[in-house]
Amino acid sequence: MAMSEKELLALLRELDDPERLEQPQHYDRAVTGLAFSGLIRRLEADFGAPCDSERDTQDSSEYGRIRVPADATICGTRIVVCVSKFGSLAEVCADNPGAFLGTDEARAEGALDPADLAAVEQALTELGYVIVPEELLESDYEGLSALKDLAARPTWRTRFFGFW
Repeated sequence: MAMSEKELLALLRELDDPERLEQPQHYDRAVTGLAFSGLIRRLEADFGAPCDSERDTQDSSEYGRIRVPADATICGTRIVVCVSKFGSLAEVCADNPGAFLGTDEARAEGALDPADLAAVEQALTELGYVIVPEELLESDYEGLSALKDLAARPTWRTRFFGFW
């Protein structure tokens, strides 16, 4: 079951540790990597195509990204899944983070088919990820970390998917 915006904000605040920007205290790189590999396999099976990925991103709170190729999607726009090192947080974007103001706008503009989005969201949910909408990640950061020194306008994306 999807979390409400209020529940997601509460989770983001709970995961926010001002002492640890890049990864949480009990971060297990091996466990995160295995889960990420499982997600890649699942998306490749669901879309019938190899997915490009980056993993174990250095100096970032983002663990990695998976790209479902454009030619495997109904609308011909690639889908990017970003995974954080914090709390199995994940974000789904059409084309790239920031290319649209979220999946609703991408669907409205014909860049993202609801069936493709549902397939990605189902895979993430079944594999234990928490999907955080791009619109929420782009909202102003209100946590405890000193992000104002690192970004002119810190957002929740800066906090959980940013570079340090």
